[in-house]
Amino acid sequence: MPEYKAPLRDIKFVTEEVLDIYGHYAKLPGAEEATPDMVSAILEEGAKFAERVLSPLNRVGDQQGCQFNDGDVTTPEGFKEAYQQYVEGGWPSLSHPEDMGGQGLPDSLGMLVTEMIATANWSWGMYPGLSHGAMNTIEQHGTEEQRQTYLSKLVSGEWTGTMCLTEPHCGTDLGMLKTKAEPKEDGSYAISGTKIFISAGEHDMADNIVHIVLARLPDAPAGTKGISLFIVPKFNVDASGEKADKNQVSCGSIEHKMGIHGNATCVMNFDGATGFLIGPPNRGLNCMFTFMNTARLGTAMQGLAHSEWALQNSVAYAKDRLQMRSLSGPKAPEKAADPIIVHPDVRRMLLTQKAFAEGGRALIHYCSMLVDSTKHGTDDEKAEADELMSLLTPIAKAFLTETGFEAANQGLQVFGGHGFIAEWGMEQNVRDCRISMLYEGTTGIQALDLLGRKVLMTQGATLRRFTKIVHKFCKEHKGDKRFKSYITALDKLNSEWGDVTMKIGMKAMRNKEEVGAASVDYLMFSGYVVLAYFWARMAVTARTKLAEGTDEVGFYTAKLQTATFYYERILPRTKAHAEAMLSGADNLLAMEEDNFLFLNA
Repeated sequence: MPEYKAPLRDIKFVTEEVLDIYGHYAKLPGAEEATPDMVSAILEEGAKFAERVLSPLNRVGDQQGCQFNDGDVTTPEGFKEAYQQYVEGGWPSLSHPEDMGGQGLPDSLGMLVTEMIATANWSWGMYPGLSHGAMNTIEQHGTEEQRQTYLSKLVSGEWTGTMCLTEPHCGTDLGMLKTKAEPKEDGSYAISGTKIFISAGEHDMADNIVHIVLARLPDAPAGTKGISLFIVPKFNVDASGEKADKNQVSCGSIEHKMGIHGNATCVMNFDGATGFLIGPPNRGLNCMFTFMNTARLGTAMQGLAHSEWALQNSVAYAKDRLQMRSLSGPKAPEKAADPIIVHPDVRRMLLTQKAFAEGGRALIHYCSMLVDSTKHGTDDEKAEADELMSLLTPIAKAFLTETGFEAANQGLQVFGGHGFIAEWGMEQNVRDCRISMLYEGTTGIQALDLLGRKVLMTQGATLRRFTKIVHKFCKEHKGDKRFKSYITALDKLNSEWGDVTMKIGMKAMRNKEEVGAASVDYLMFSGYVVLAYFWARMAVTARTKLAEGTDEVGFYTAKLQTATFYYERILPRTKAHAEAMLSGADNLLAMEEDNFLFLNA
């Protein structure tokens, strides 16, 4: 049976030893409470909740799914009770303002708990996970009355939140959306339209659901410049802030999906529902990016979660499963065959999962510390963190979900035929993971955002913000022979990153289609280089610890060995991506549309 054990040792290695999270907290206003003792206690309790409560429900959610009955949705057995434990434990309020009932701790600390929840049971974790985006949106863009009315209930976990963007005729192209918002005499709006693919849009886990909805005002201009943002609660709220009568919001159906069966993916109908404008009129998409950026980083976490789940279960199986003898001679002569972990190809798959899981962990938690700085840093720190986040968010979202899916498939492959059987949990991991490359913007959309908007439209300034950090790191360690293999390769690729960017930019000046043609390969190239930077940092830390003397020789040696595997076996993929992205748009666009398929002889 599949199991999950929170990787607390590795989490502490990344956050404390590599990223110096306590040095970060010491400079962060309001983070005084985040002491090593408190953080350790939070992680220990979070691990217990993830391992003992959520992990056993992961397969339950997949097998039972959500049940739809005339507009009502019932979640799988145990989900509601687990959510009540989550609320009673104070977990929803961890990283939210104290004046709204939160605990005021850094976002990065909340993200550590999120990682454990996400890996233990992604479907369940989506219910409270989407609420954080709603909270951040209302906190940043709502009026004081809206914050007082909705935020405290969301922070406590009594209510949950959603984001309602997609419609039947438009997914990524939100400029086509048709949902209407008609002004009413009391200052509210009547919201009418249908939204689809709304995760956690209806369920039985909380008393109320606060929908954050994109819609058009009657006089709105066409396209994305005519979109406004609204708060639309499932139940209206009375003058005292309590749940009142049912709003004109209903769930029309739930989707029958490939994976994440434990989370309700809903068709939501708004039939003149009462809504309240949040942010300026016709600026809803700008405000919604607060929610979307939160969700994109959360989706990057999904890639890490599925890599970690695959790794843990694959290693356990590979140590136990006996098949064939090692080509160099028996490694377990007292047994009928050797455990498959001795075979090079199995190790290739395990090390790939390990490289993506542990490298992805460093990237995710580095980004979460940037989120802290965007909220609580000095003006200069906020500006730098914002720029770094604008570059790293699409990379983290797309790259980590692509590699997470690869790791999940490698996990299934390690199990052989048993991986295809439901009881082992590996095929569920693959199915649950697949959505991550689709929602919050597909890999292609993230790639266009990265190359087109974040890099070329800033004439490379955003990219240089990060490549300078990498260059400085390489310069600091260039003279140390212990790190030569990592630093030489990283320094070269960091320089090449700028070169290929310039070449694509020159091509795009002659043909704009070159951006779309190069974008996915450019993003994957970028992702491999970013992870190489973090693996180099982890290798430097591990080598330093070993030199100082430690009783955890195995742990730090494994870090160095995984870094070497990543640099020698995974990082060469950048060569193929560079060649592909620079090959031009003609090999994609030359074929006539009618020539893609011939069915008649």
